Amino acid sequence: MELIESFFENIKLARKQVFWNLTVFPLLSPDRGEPDYLTLEQALERQAVRITELNREGSVPELRLVNSGKNSVLIVEGEELVGSKQNRIVNSTFLIRGKTEVVIPVSCVEQGRWRYESNEFETGKKLMHASLRRSHQEDVKCSLRSGRGYDSDQGRIWQDIAEKSVRMNVSTPTHAMSDMYESYETKLAEYLNHFQLIELQAGAVFAIKGEVLGLECFGCQDTFNRFFDKMVKSYALDALDSIDPENKKSLPPEEVRDFLASIVKSPVETHPSLDLGNTVSIDSRSVSGSGLICDEKIIHLSVFKKQRNTRRNGVGFQRSSSRRSRRIY
Repeated sequence: MELIESFFENIKLARKQVFWNLTVFPLLSPDRGEPDYLTLEQALERQAVRITELNREGSVPELRLVNSGKNSVLIVEGEELVGSKQNRIVNSTFLIRGKTEVVIPVSCVEQGRWRYESNEFETGKKLMHASLRRSHQEDVKCSLRSGRGYDSDQGRIWQDIAEKSVRMNVSTPTHAMSDMYESYETKLAEYLNHFQLIELQAGAVFAIKGEVLGLECFGCQDTFNRFFDKMVKSYALDALDSIDPENKKSLPPEEVRDFLASIVKSPVETHPSLDLGNTVSIDSRSVSGSGLICDEKIIHLSVFKKQRNTRRNGVGFQRSSSRRSRRIY
């Protein structure tokens, strides 16, 4: 797609930042334009958006969003929503125009609770950890191709969270993803303190133990700035799950440039989004990704490097035999 190609033509790779087994290569963009939307966190703070269960009984894979403000609101794939009957994450990136009510596709990240804690959802200020977002993207892309919409494999998500919790020795009464973040809050903060935003930064490539895991970028620098802490922590949680004191392999910039080049060369599919813009799906033998474009601009792009093995210390790609859940409680 020419839009993605031109976007990466203007991207510059900055000097890497490293802490322990996590490496971050900042991606710089000359575009200083201000976003014409609010992030979900901004909109919730201004009480311009309400997110609730679909109805009193609730439906695991769907929530109701009412944008009563005049501004469009950006909801990013993997954003955690906490409260109501159980915590969820958003299945894809969507841009919801002002004065609009929609049903958004979500997945549960708290298997052991189905009772009201609040009437409305709040932002959990977290993203689903990167390795799970990679497999989650694959499932949503397969669903789009088959005409089933933005469905996920709910069983895979529950299994991944359960297995990761065991590996990281986290006791989770309700099997909540957020419990892992909270249990490792001090160590995640240590990672975060060693990575800094730099001028013109609109994205980053993340690597663990010298191997590229994924890329995260936005069309506006301001938006990436707002998501920077969440992005770093989502990769750092995987880094903590794969620490090997004997493996501190360095990642040369050439490998990152090869990764970026493979994104540009990959086939791209487009699908109508939930409201504004179109969802883009990137898929090749080496990379897989998803994003949102609107008015001939990239709003958000998330791309992961595919893994050949089925599992790598909790960070590798793993296909679950369980299928998605459409249960209504």
